[in-house]
Amino acid sequence: MKMKAPSLKLIPGMLDTNPKVLGWPSLSGFNRMRRRLGSRMRSGQSLTSNLAKLQTSFDPLDTIRSLRAHSWSIYDAQYLFMIILGIFCLSVMEEPGAIVKTLIATLLMIALLMPITRQFFLPFLPIASWLVLYWSCRFIPAEWRPHIWVRVLPALENIIYGANLSTLLSAHKHAVLDVLAWLPYGVIHFAAPFVCAASIFLFAAPGTLRVYSAAFGYMNLIGVMIQLCFPCAPPWYEAMYGSQPANYSMHGSPAGLARIDELFGLKMYTSTFTASPLVFGAMPSLHAGCATMDALFMGYVFPRGRWFSYAYVMWVWWATLYLQHHYAVDLIAGTLLSVIVFYIAKTKFLARLQPDKEFRWDYDYLEIGSGSGTERFDYGLTDFDNNFHSDDEWTIGSSSGISSGCRSPVSPSDDVQSVWSSASETLAATSEVDSSEVYVVEDFR
Repeated sequence: MKMKAPSLKLIPGMLDTNPKVLGWPSLSGFNRMRRRLGSRMRSGQSLTSNLAKLQTSFDPLDTIRSLRAHSWSIYDAQYLFMIILGIFCLSVMEEPGAIVKTLIATLLMIALLMPITRQFFLPFLPIASWLVLYWSCRFIPAEWRPHIWVRVLPALENIIYGANLSTLLSAHKHAVLDVLAWLPYGVIHFAAPFVCAASIFLFAAPGTLRVYSAAFGYMNLIGVMIQLCFPCAPPWYEAMYGSQPANYSMHGSPAGLARIDELFGLKMYTSTFTASPLVFGAMPSLHAGCATMDALFMGYVFPRGRWFSYAYVMWVWWATLYLQHHYAVDLIAGTLLSVIVFYIAKTKFLARLQPDKEFRWDYDYLEIGSGSGTERFDYGLTDFDNNFHSDDEWTIGSSSGISSGCRSPVSPSDDVQSVWSSASETLAATSEVDSSEVYVVEDFR
């Protein structure tokens, strides 16, 4: 189907033969892109299939070809970092045994080799790294760890607010308040990431879930690393031990959640928090960080409900202080960490919201970035830096990928063979096209 050319106001300089203008390809490269686009439109193939299509191939060779076609960048250093972190964690972990650890590592490698599972496990790596590091904290020798700070956070609390807000809020206890604090801190906190991920997968632009997974994982990973390097005692420690020096042989405490165990006749939170791998991880609060990250992404995908998401963050803040698990400065630090990570994700990797699109399958193009002049436009066939692609899971925002399970272009260069049928390609190449015409997807907004 032949569509009208866009106005110069929509895409200025789009026919300029200077390849340096807006990072636009040369005229010859653009003509090749136009012929491919016209070929696909005439053949009746969906223009949107490459954006929302999931991988269905089990062939490890597809992953190897994807790596060969991948455009490597500085962002790929994250995998080197996670490999080093994984080796460290496996070396210090005493449980599970060597056989179980080897089996888990082998299954992970197999999952990363098959495209059908790689598309899910690769974005999950930052979250997995965080969980493994958190579990490994219990096995790190005390002589490797720094001094535990007991008085720093209470002093900051008094300097900033003039009082200990956690002590003030927890002074008046009631069973109703206990339940209201338990719901966001002990229940919704663990379920919210799954609800957010499902909502983002269905209603956000393709690729948004990968950005959310990376942002959520790295925020928690950075938070745990800060807690390891700057261990601080939480409010319950001050209530139990005062200013007594702490040591790593001490057990954790459920604090206010112990009342929930008494209320329901359970020992779930008492046993869990007593055996916590990171007892002195008060700064920053990852409960506040997770709630903020969930709220920012949900507010981004559903702008009309963002105030509901922000109210949830305030609910978590109150619950955390009431249950005496964190100081207010911890909450501020956790929220600030999430805001910083989300800002980087939004400006560099996150696809912009298109209000006329309802589901991920409705997107026929993506606008990547914050609109500061460095954004990229993806049409599921080509991005505007002259790289034909389908989708590249290896680096968020990059542009190469191969899989026999998807009918999509397979090379990062404009001269490589693709999976388009030779007949359609020949038809597009031999058709008479005026140099001033452009084939585009009509934007009915």
